[in-house]
Amino acid sequence: IPNRHIATLNDLTPDDRELVGHLHLLAARYAKEQGISEQGFRTVFNVNRDAGQTVFHLHLHVLGGRPMSWPPG
Repeated sequence: IPNRHIATLNDLTPDDRELVGHLHLLAARYAKEQGISEQGFRTVFNVNRDAGQTVFHLHLHVLGGRPMSWPPG
């Protein structure tokens, strides 16, 4: 979760490229630590209410540990 308040992906600027990349690197590290990186995992940014966003501060979900279908929800 970034220290600077960013409500949604819609609020990112080109200056946030490094931040978004860093969040994905952390997600991959977390998946490996949790033992789900080899089986597979999904990363998700929910953007606004209709997409299920309830916490309006940029954060990345790491989903894994079970088979997932496509398309999602």
